Amino acid sequence: MKVIFLKDVKGQGKKGEVKELSEGYVRNFLMPKGLVAPASEGNVKQLEHQKQAEAKRKAQEKADAQKLAEQLGEMTVVIKTKAGEGGRLFGSITSKQIAEELEKKGVHLDKRKIEMNDAIRSLGTMNVKVKLYPDVTAQLRVQVTEE
Repeated sequence: MKVIFLKDVKGQGKKGEVKELSEGYVRNFLMPKGLVAPASEGNVKQLEHQKQAEAKRKAQEKADAQKLAEQLGEMTVVIKTKAGEGGRLFGSITSKQIAEELEKKGVHLDKRKIEMNDAIRSLGTMNVKVKLYPDVTAQLRVQVTEE
């Protein structure tokens, strides 16, 4: 029996796949749990329509991420903090503080997207990598000044 998977089924198939399975397994186990639907002509067309809508949505998300990457590339975030002798900070600048400063400038960005190997512990200007989408990254300048 040909079916369309509505959810991932371990060892059988992933959501959106069309596969041939034994009729007993489909009727007695998969269909009652709502894991599959029969692969009728209407259901296959609906699946294709959903795939097209998903591809369109992903393309739009990528375009938005690229636009934000350009905006972040031109931007410099200035963070004022207390510092001691030699430009060493009392504490450090984390991705959370950078995200909060961006929020003040009107750019909403999750702190987990800001990739820092280590927190900033000295005065000066640093470039921080921001991963906006799987293959879209931006460089954000962070300037740390003394309060």
